[in-house]
Amino acid sequence: MAFTVDRAFELVQEAHERQRLAHAFLISGPRGSGKEELAARMIKMLQSGGGGGADLFGEPVKEEVPPLDELAGDGVRILRPQSKSRRITVDGVRELEKTFHVVSGPDAWKVGVIADADRMVPASENAFLKTLEEPPPRTLLMLLTENPGGLLPTVLSRCVRLVLIGEPSLHEGGGAELVEALNAAAERGFGSTETALGLKAVFAAILSQRKAEAEAAGKELLKEEEKALRQAVEGDWLKRREEALKAVAESDYLADRERLFDILQAWMADVLRRQCGAEGLDFPECASQTARVAEAEPLPRLLRRMDALQELRANLQTNAQEQLALEVGFLNAFG
Repeated sequence: MAFTVDRAFELVQEAHERQRLAHAFLISGPRGSGKEELAARMIKMLQSGGGGGADLFGEPVKEEVPPLDELAGDGVRILRPQSKSRRITVDGVRELEKTFHVVSGPDAWKVGVIADADRMVPASENAFLKTLEEPPPRTLLMLLTENPGGLLPTVLSRCVRLVLIGEPSLHEGGGAELVEALNAAAERGFGSTETALGLKAVFAAILSQRKAEAEAAGKELLKEEEKALRQAVEGDWLKRREEALKAVAESDYLADRERLFDILQAWMADVLRRQCGAEGLDFPECASQTARVAEAEPLPRLLRRMDALQELRANLQTNAQEQLALEVGFLNAFG
């Protein structure tokens, strides 16, 4: 079951008041769902000894909570990916664990937050298992992630899971550039080879950049692991690890491609909504551009364009040559 941030916090607060607060939480949800806000509220709850109290009329007072990073210090440690590979290393986890063993007041809580926890390398997760299983008294651990499936089952099994409601941002990871290109195409008008191939070029360039970033991060991680482990691994370990990281990069690439198709189809769905007078736009800031296309495109042609996008998306899930499929598909959808 997924919760809003407010409801998730209510459940945590109730457990704390009954002295049944778990020692480890896995807080998951898409970007923008409030994972860091919930973690910050839980930290303030422990620091203040409870909620924000009540006003003169008995209504609960919502305490002002600063951004998560501003709460670091005084027994609170925030760990984020820091290396060039955008991974959380074993050294980072061990530094975090030191926080839990620093002497503090008898009633003070120690809190460790790992943001983007799925970016931990397997060795980091294994190093953290003992602490997850048997943390020191009055210790709270929070793992935040958009991708809980990227964590080891042994880590997942040691945490209470809080799934937050939210939709992934369509503007992340090149999404804003694609929306900008769609808006520009709308100003020129659909129906030309130049427009279709221009959109295809932007789409392909974003994908190429994301793929290069994923591959570079994998290579950097391999270097870091090789340096850290040196001769403590089997002879063919590096080859197997390199193949595994390539598979991760390919998976990330395919996920990025699917997200870009989500953007294309959501933008085109806004055009259809504008034509039908429906509300609930995915891109309200693009209302004038989608309205322009809606006025220029007859409904049957607009539906054919949307069908062409869906067909292209399906073709790319086969063994079709990607660049050729993109060119043909964009010509059908926007030419």
